[in-house]
Amino acid sequence: MINKITDDAVAAVSVVKDGDTVLIGGFGEAGNPTELVHALIEHGARDLTIVNNNAGNGEIGLARLLLKGRVSKLICSFPRSSHGHVFNDLYKTGSIKLELVPQGTLAERMRAGGAGVPAFFTPTAAGTDLAAGKEIRVFDGREHVLEHAIRGNVALIKAELADRWGNLVYRKAARNFGPVMAMAADKTVAQVRREIELGGIDPERIITPSIFVDRVVRIPNPVSERDHLLERESVA
Repeated sequence: MINKITDDAVAAVSVVKDGDTVLIGGFGEAGNPTELVHALIEHGARDLTIVNNNAGNGEIGLARLLLKGRVSKLICSFPRSSHGHVFNDLYKTGSIKLELVPQGTLAERMRAGGAGVPAFFTPTAAGTDLAAGKEIRVFDGREHVLEHAIRGNVALIKAELADRWGNLVYRKAARNFGPVMAMAADKTVAQVRREIELGGIDPERIITPSIFVDRVVRIPNPVSERDHLLERESVA
């Protein structure tokens, strides 16, 4: 009987090895698998390359992973934020590498990775510093930049509910990078608020089919990054 559901987050993320590339979902707090990231810290893997839209906020989730010194390189679209002091400090001291990628290109590079497309041309970033050193070709009179697909060893994502096979349904905007990351990784671990009985999800509502999911961790009451930041501000 297939049952991918577990309550042991640390065991679920133990598929991450030292030196791995880990895709972490989320746009700010929405869709961010904070508990899985905390489990990854407890697991102990290091020298990681992390792919995420942001660079973490406060000292929770990805920011805490950075603070623990587990990340050697970050690939993201928005490395700076009003609460991103951990990444800022690490970058200023040369303790972490950064690959800056326009947001749409970041999503498409992972979508390509999941679809088996090794590279593609895009006009985004043509003529800017982000195109330096990359192959440029002209299509219809416009410069395009060659971008390579991104694949991860493991994806950590957050969904709203799952059945025991691992079929996933997301909550509104929290869907963001989860579907493409699940397709672009060798292994996918998802945290969900709710488990639903097999057959209880209308097949038309399934966004990420179970074939792309290896483990599902139940987190009924995930921590709030927003509350964490507000608490830090009140203390300050």
